[in-house]
Amino acid sequence: MIVWFLAATGANDLPYAIPIHPNLVHLTLGLFIVAIGFDIVGALFPLEKRVFKFLAIPATRSNLFDVGWYNMVAAAVITFFTVAAGFYEILLADMSVPGVSAWGLGIKDTMVWHGLGGVLILTLIVAMTIWRGFQRYVWRQDRARQVQWSYLLLGLVVFALMFAQGTLGAHLGGDFGVHVTAAELLRSGGDPNQI
Repeated sequence: MIVWFLAATGANDLPYAIPIHPNLVHLTLGLFIVAIGFDIVGALFPLEKRVFKFLAIPATRSNLFDVGWYNMVAAAVITFFTVAAGFYEILLADMSVPGVSAWGLGIKDTMVWHGLGGVLILTLIVAMTIWRGFQRYVWRQDRARQVQWSYLLLGLVVFALMFAQGTLGAHLGGDFGVHVTAAELLRSGGDPNQI
């Protein structure tokens, strides 16, 4: 079974049945969103402390920041694999698909912008992880609020960039058939060669 998985020519002529990049994208998104979300909750903890107490949730500010920190580190690590898989799968994609996306871009322009956006987001996540590490272990280790407001604001800006990046990826999949989803594979009867 594993040999078939590696040897089969799947969607977009990939050497495996199901594209990897779209799955890693969702892992990157989840880790980053949880990291920033928990850091925001930790930063606003004095306002929310009564809510946690009322709901009988034994939350401490430092635990919220721990979740933010470890998820940010994990997001930085996994995003390298996300971008690498994206570039590998872009190189193997069919570039001759006609038409334009909802943003008026052809397949090649969409792929270029999506690739550049991926590298930009990877760079921002790694930079934010380093920044977050300095806040945690050097600059703010003795303070109750472990993160700076500017860090959280940049996290929200990265959310917006991720939305735009995800929209470009959706155009590649929906308008041009690149990175065909597992749902489409299942609709075709599960045979990746029928797409």
